[in-house]
Amino acid sequence: MSLSTLPHSSIPILDALASCRAWRQKAFDEKKSVGFVPTMGALHDGHLSLVRRSLSENDLTVVSIFVNPAQFAPHEDLNTYPRTLHRDLEKLMGQQATVAGDTRTPSAVFLPSVSDIYPSGINQDVASQRGTFVEVKGYSHQMEGASRPTFFRGVATVVTKLFNAVQPTNAYFGQKDIQQALLLRKLCRDLLFQYPNAEHVHIVPTERDPVDNLALSSRNLYLSTEERSVANTLYKALQAAESAWASGETKYECISAAEALVKEAAKVATTRGISMNLDYIQMNDSNTFEILDGQLQRKSTDGAPVVLSGAVWVGKTRLIDNIVIGDLDSIVQ
Repeated sequence: MSLSTLPHSSIPILDALASCRAWRQKAFDEKKSVGFVPTMGALHDGHLSLVRRSLSENDLTVVSIFVNPAQFAPHEDLNTYPRTLHRDLEKLMGQQATVAGDTRTPSAVFLPSVSDIYPSGINQDVASQRGTFVEVKGYSHQMEGASRPTFFRGVATVVTKLFNAVQPTNAYFGQKDIQQALLLRKLCRDLLFQYPNAEHVHIVPTERDPVDNLALSSRNLYLSTEERSVANTLYKALQAAESAWASGETKYECISAAEALVKEAAKVATTRGISMNLDYIQMNDSNTFEILDGQLQRKSTDGAPVVLSGAVWVGKTRLIDNIVIGDLDSIVQ
């Protein structure tokens, strides 16, 4: 997208890799810290909470907007994914933080082209792809990876490229996509990233609707009014599992309680003409991502926090959510 066709913005727009690198070099020269919030656009309050966190902790903050083809399977919603650039820029222009009397606002928006990110081209069909891709072996097939087997390959690849372009001091991700964020920490550690290093990949608590606690997501825009009224079912189910776990029930009993809640809610929704189908609810070790043993109670095998997560289809919209059980501060920071 050329600058002549971009909407007005008081925030500098970096619409090419070269301009992003020039901007970053200036920040290096001025010895300024850079916070980075990678997004696919369709910004909501969850994204904006990451921006505000970055503003409060860094001299400069850059937000990228790039709908990544490599993390959509051929049957998924790449072409219909919400694209709201004008609105996104308006929201970003309204963000600020005051630090030691200094008012900070977003410093730049990075809008790379597909050809910048994938110079060898990109195809949603993994078997047809050519070029360099990144995989985090052993951590991409569980949880979300079980339902979306090529998803984390696409995420790891695009974030590696974005980190190489922006070279942030700190990067910020939301807890709603917790497996993604934890996997990216492992990626930075394993590939010896300096900008950012693994300790500077921050996970920020999930922002929720103040009325019904639905996790904020760009895909919530797909929901009809009727579907939106039952969209918080997954979170209620996770809360039921969390309560059962706290009461000393086994992992198997906790998951069964959550699944039963979703199935009952789905029956009621059907009478209102709303389709709801459970994809999965599971409890995984936050270090290994391995599924907890069904008879386990109170803690994971190695004492690490437990990730209680799930996905549900409401109509044609797939919603995800999670709750961290245990030492939350060791993950969300």
